[in-house]
Amino acid sequence: MADCEHCPSRGKCNSQPTCTIKNNPYNDIKHVIGVMSGKGGVGKSTVSVLLARALKALGYSVGILDADITGPRIPRLLGIRDAKLTQSELGIIPAEADGIKAVSLNFFLPDERQPVIWRGPIISGTVKQFWEDVFWGELDYLIIDLPPGTGDVALTVMQSIPLSGMVMVTVPQDMVSMIVAKAVNMVRQLNIPLLGAVQNMSRLICPHCGESIRLYGDMHEDFYNALDVRLLGELPMKPELAALTESGMAGIDAEIAAVMTDVARQVAEAVKKS
Repeated sequence: MADCEHCPSRGKCNSQPTCTIKNNPYNDIKHVIGVMSGKGGVGKSTVSVLLARALKALGYSVGILDADITGPRIPRLLGIRDAKLTQSELGIIPAEADGIKAVSLNFFLPDERQPVIWRGPIISGTVKQFWEDVFWGELDYLIIDLPPGTGDVALTVMQSIPLSGMVMVTVPQDMVSMIVAKAVNMVRQLNIPLLGAVQNMSRLICPHCGESIRLYGDMHEDFYNALDVRLLGELPMKPELAALTESGMAGIDAEIAAVMTDVARQVAEAVKKS
């Protein structure tokens, strides 16, 4: 049975409530957006942080829950890899970067290179704790950076946390289209609103002449149409994006910022209409 009375979303989730997760009564989270990919290495965590920054720039209060327990990258991407979390009577206090709150398992490890060798139930339980035991306070948007694929954590989040919608991160490769379709179909089978997709690595910009080169061929618009998935935006392959794990988000250029601002606006509009 759903615990809507104590849910930070206060019954504002879009689908029939089936979550049974315990909630922190001190939190008031208006919208929860999952960011998912069918496979790893497509820039899902990068898109999560870019989306959070774009929503923040539009005037929203934003947090990021790093649910990629075995491969957490959010602290590096936010430039706060050495942050340590504190405990209060209201719950765990998140780290913060440029006004964006964040919780990640890496904040609890003595060395970020230390592997997390846990079985699925423990990993899923940790994600639940990040929802239950963290004092997020009042947020317009909580972004959940999911691990790649359709495994335990993705299922736990979709069944336990009141998601307002899901954003899919893809790359323009024929070989991964089947994997993306699996992730899309999982979202729909669990009745989560699919807000659309962000296509990463869509093209390479030549640093000498500025020509746009599609390394993987065309955008595959027919693939998105066949799945009935809205393409929210395309991100080019640029050295600035490749270097984000070391430099944080300070190096984002105007083109990438503009794309993600448009994506953030579309996400916010879709959530409001649903």
